[in-house]
Amino acid sequence: MDTTLLAIGTRKGLWLATSEDRRSWSLSQPHFLMTEVPSIGIDTRGGRTRLMVGLRSEHWGPTVFHSDDLGATWTEPENGAIRFPADTGGAVERIWQLQPDSADRPGVVWAGCEPHSLWQSTDSGEHFELNRGLWDHPHRPEWQPGGGGAAVHTVAPGPDGTVHVAMSAGGVYRSRDGGNSWAARNSGISAYFLPGPAPEFGQCVHKIARDAVAPSRLYAQNHHGVYRTEDDGDTWTSIADGLPADFGFVMLTHPHRAGTVWVVPLVADGERIPPEGRLAVHRSDDAGSSWRRQSAGLPDVEFNAVLRDAAAVDAGDPVGVYLGTRGGDVYASADEGETFTQVAGHLPDVLCVRAAVLP
Repeated sequence: MDTTLLAIGTRKGLWLATSEDRRSWSLSQPHFLMTEVPSIGIDTRGGRTRLMVGLRSEHWGPTVFHSDDLGATWTEPENGAIRFPADTGGAVERIWQLQPDSADRPGVVWAGCEPHSLWQSTDSGEHFELNRGLWDHPHRPEWQPGGGGAAVHTVAPGPDGTVHVAMSAGGVYRSRDGGNSWAARNSGISAYFLPGPAPEFGQCVHKIARDAVAPSRLYAQNHHGVYRTEDDGDTWTSIADGLPADFGFVMLTHPHRAGTVWVVPLVADGERIPPEGRLAVHRSDDAGSSWRRQSAGLPDVEFNAVLRDAAAVDAGDPVGVYLGTRGGDVYASADEGETFTQVAGHLPDVLCVRAAVLP
């Protein structure tokens, strides 16, 4: 039976859980205790597993560690993996995203950081170089920080050199040439907090995810609004009808099947709690045309939010769905969200989770 690895990044360390059935879990002792873990990447390309974590120490600042033995040992690249060139005057505040590229681009890993910046590694996360196309973009001086910071928080690689990023608060940008040049792609996405009609950029997109089977289709969870694009981001249309709230952070797509997505609605930006204080995911199997609530095994009373990267899917069959709350509880579903079991409780504030079926 396959082993599934679940990596849980919190405000005060990293926990690793493993399972043979995705219902009962063995939880490790904490790694990097008292260090913030805002991002995790699990790279299983090439038949091996590399676990990467973005760390943020109040004393030492941000860095990336990696492990090739499931956390038994950790390595930090000499002089750090992510460092701004001297001519930029920039300094990394937080590493928000570590995203391996596709199988046909082995060794390529993307990092999204604060301040708004995108980085690329070609050596499996050993070292990263600043993407100057996005950093030097003429829009960058006008991008504003979201509530959590000025973050490139999502990187969504696609086919044929296409890459999408989402940032708070700048919106969605797309590159067709592997990251050399970028164009804003926010037509149809609301920015109600800005005066006048919806602008070209400046939207506070909370998360985007690509459809694994129809790669020109992407989904977005906005700061109010849930959207779908069928044309690689050129135009977006609302798919929020049928949801109890259009605010939230999570957007997950099925790794094998077109049109299946999950969101975790929250009540408005002023409260940020599950509707009626009851935690649930909402799933669509028709690309957002309809939604149904999934909550079996989740608590009936829950006033903690699920952050944008505190939810994940694995590549199992059926697919596993995972989420962690700001109250430190982590849940897993082995049946695509139909039922959940608790993996861990009373951890620190969960910032990110990532799951993988080990090769």
